[in-house]
Parts: sequence; C-alpha cells; structure tokens
Amino acid sequence: MQVWRTRTFELPAASWYHLAMNKILLAAFLLLAFSMAMPGAKTLDMYVVDTEGGKALLIVSPSGQSMLLDTGFPTNNDRDTNRILEAATAAGVKKLDVLVTTHYDGDHVGNVASVVAKIPVVTFVDHGPAAVNDAHTTAFVKTYDELVAKAKHLVVKPGDKIPFQSVDVLVVTSAGAALKTPLKGAGAANPFCAETKPMTWPKVNEDTSENANAVGLLFTFGKFRMLDLADLTWNKEIALMCPNNPIGAVDLWMVSHHGHEISNSPVLAKALHARVAIMNNGARKIGAASAIKTIKSAPGMQALYQMHWSANAPNDNPPDEFLANLQNSPDGKWIKVAAEQNGSFTVTNARTGEAKTYKK
Repeated sequence: MQVWRTRTFELPAASWYHLAMNKILLAAFLLLAFSMAMPGAKTLDMYVVDTEGGKALLIVSPSGQSMLLDTGFPTNNDRDTNRILEAATAAGVKKLDVLVTTHYDGDHVGNVASVVAKIPVVTFVDHGPAAVNDAHTTAFVKTYDELVAKAKHLVVKPGDKIPFQSVDVLVVTSAGAALKTPLKGAGAANPFCAETKPMTWPKVNEDTSENANAVGLLFTFGKFRMLDLADLTWNKEIALMCPNNPIGAVDLWMVSHHGHEISNSPVLAKALHARVAIMNNGARKIGAASAIKTIKSAPGMQALYQMHWSANAPNDNPPDEFLANLQNSPDGKWIKVAAEQNGSFTVTNARTGEAKTYKK
C-alpha cells in the first residue's frame, strides 16, 4: 500500500509581501472600474435667466433632458434669446425637449420665434386657446401656432403630467382651473385662507386674463419639490389653495408674477413653507414692496433671491449676495439651482460665483 505524503512549502517573507500588494492593487483596480461603470450622482439643474422682468427658466433633468418655461421679451437685438442660449451652452443643452408657454403675454411668449430659430424644440406645451383677444395677444398666438404646427403639441390641464425623464412634472393650474385632489401628504386646512381676502379689479378683470390662465407646475425630484405658477393672480391662488392646501410644502418657490402685488398672496406665499424663493423681476418691472415683505415673513423662509435690485422696493431688497443684478450695473446674470434627490439644493449667483447650499 502506497502512502501519499504532502509537503509544506514556506514562501520567503518578500514573496508574501508582493502577493499581498498584488491583491491590494487588484482590489483597487476592481473598485475603480466599478465606480467608473456606475453612473455618477446627478442633479436637477435650473437656470433662472435674466429677461429684465420677463420669464425664461431653463431646466435640465439628471438624465439630460431639457425644458424651457417661456422665452422672455421680443427685442430687436435678440437680448433674451442670447441669454437663453448662454445658459443652454453652460448646461450642455443643444435642443429643447419641452418648451412650456405658461401663457400668451408678450413677456412670456413674445420671443418664441427667435428662440426656436436658434434651438430646436421637440414638444410644445400650453394651456390651449388664448383667454383674451386683444391685438397684441392675437399676434403672439398666431406666431406661436405657426411654430406649434411643425412639432409635437400638448394642451395640459390640472392633474396632467408632462413627460420629463427622472423628474415628476405635475400641472397644478391651467386655463383658469386648479388642482383640487390633494397630493400624498397634503390636503390639510390652510390657516392663511382667513387672512387672504379676494381682490376686486377696478380696470382689467384679472380673473379672466392670460395671467389667470397660466400653466403652473410642481417639480418633484426625490425629496426635492419646486413650485412655479408663472403669473397666476391673487384670486386664482385662493382658488388653488383654499380651503385646503392640495400641494403641501415645497423646498423652492419661483415667485409668481415677477413679484407683483396682485399675486403672491399670503394664502400661497405663507402656506408653501418654502425654504428659498427666487423672484424673476426687472430693475423697474414689479418687485413690489408688499410682495417682498409677504415672502420674507413666510414660515420657514431662509432666503429670497431676486434677479434685480428693485426700484419699486428700495428699502426692502435683500442683501447684495442674493441679487443676480445690482442697481445701475451690467445686466444678464443668471441664478442657478442644483437640486439633489435628498432634498438639498445649491443656489449659485452667476454675478459673484458664490454658491450656498440649503440642506433638507
């Protein structure tokens, strides 16, 4: 019977060292390769473009899709178009997957032909037929309709969702109607309804204006929520937010109607519990003192950013660090927001390059 015997071989200490180092290097290589293969953490990015009291908000999803809310004023030198294109270039945007026209006033839709001529649009979104038929609005709508006829087109109503990868985009107002079914976690009685009385309109009936028909959107990205109601007016805010708040709290609020006093009622501004608000005013285009005071007094408000120092509220403007464009200074600087899924977001003032992060 043959007996097999095993022998034990001892490796020199130097060999053990090299073997261990090889294992460490292999592990490091595999970790690096794995991290390169995994998609990096991306943010929901928003560029509030300076249109001197008009509106143009460029939004880029973490997946790279782009959405533009309104196109600003029509100007002979393409001022607002060039500023939108500057933001698009900074964001790496070469086409607009979605262009939302919130309503047909000139400071929101008047520049659409110029923008579309410079950057292609896949889908147009709006509230449907115009609510008014004055000469200016009719001309803007005619131009807009000619562009829409060459692309995809969605007419939205409250409760609809606009397709946008990685981000939930809910329509909360459109064509004068408002969301009434409370969202998950919302629907509580709004305590500010009692102090918010309806407005009467001595000249133009704002309840039937294009402003009152504006498309309002709620953006949700993980735990981050942003509300933009365009130029929605006071009484329509009451219709949306009373007697119960169907939206709940948001993290960021794009201030309504350029900071106009016929919008931004307590029933909205105070009930949202926003941590940060951004106002797309011009140097002399609204930025009303009463609206600024209401926003600053809202529960939970940490900061109000403005696109311009407001001549209409010389004693109520926030500190310079929160102003994208100072008094009597060159214009055109944007404010950028980068939001994370955990609800935190960073606001960068392009004028100074300074960034401030607001933790959830």
